[in-house]
Amino acid sequence: QAQLVESGGGLVQTGGSLRLSCAASQRTFNTYTMAWFRQTPGKERECVAAISRLDALRNAARNYADSVKGRFTISRDNAKNTGYLQMNNLKTEDTAVYYCAAGTGSVSNPKVRDYNYWGQGTQVTVSP
Repeated sequence: QAQLVESGGGLVQTGGSLRLSCAASQRTFNTYTMAWFRQTPGKERECVAAISRLDALRNAARNYADSVKGRFTISRDNAKNTGYLQMNNLKTEDTAVYYCAAGTGSVSNPKVRDYNYWGQGTQVTVSP
């Protein structure tokens, strides 16, 4: 079973950037769909980005929530068994705990229940 560990969260001002990392314990992670979800107290966990496995040419399908499109970029590095979420032009509305997830879930329609493996979460706080 893949074990996922997020890192890279922290405090940043509006307009700043952060890069989240999701390190997997085994290279089988590279065969799974990977997604980033976020959650704030009292709200449902929502998917902000998802990416398929890389093909032989290192291409992948990607999907983004409308709220982050154009600001966030999801990527992965098979050599490092690691996924990333580059977050630019951060807004206070982006404040949440961010979780990486892996499984056989859909890229186009990510659902929490379709992802079997989860990281512990990393806090992102965007201040005015």
